[in-house]
Amino acid sequence: MTEITLPAGLRKAILSGLRQGYFAFSEYKSKLDYSFYFANRIYRPSYISLHTALSFYGMIPEAVVQITSVTSLKTASFNNDFGEYSYKNVKESLMFGYELKPIADNRTIQFATPEKALLDLLYLYPFYDSEQELEELRLDEDYLQDDLNVDLLMEYSAKFQSKALDHRVKLLLKTYDL
Repeated sequence: MTEITLPAGLRKAILSGLRQGYFAFSEYKSKLDYSFYFANRIYRPSYISLHTALSFYGMIPEAVVQITSVTSLKTASFNNDFGEYSYKNVKESLMFGYELKPIADNRTIQFATPEKALLDLLYLYPFYDSEQELEELRLDEDYLQDDLNVDLLMEYSAKFQSKALDHRVKLLLKTYDL
């Protein structure tokens, strides 16, 4: 194998740094969903969740700039040409509740289900512990009534084995009349 050294200017035009030791071809900046794809790849294991997933599903009205993920590694964040990436730590036993979503070029991204994204949020952000705080989340009530799988939400919630989360889920169900 021969090592090829490119001049710095040319290397920068062809490659974009994702994080130390990770690079992507600059052409991927214009391709839809590759910022999500890189989120899964630059810090593993991880899956996209929290505000990013809630926004993707239309459960919250805000557009989200930062891509938020859940990982069993330590909490971390990265900024690069593809975006801002934030990773929140959970124990390994809580790394479930995500699906493989297809994107271009026969690739997939690991993405939390709506139910798991909501539980990850309530678990990792314990200040959502009052009706007022939950109302300020401004969850889409039509989505919650029509599309949220409450049985799956409860099944996933039980796997957390957290009384504090159980309390916040019950409060969520009461606040949004589910």
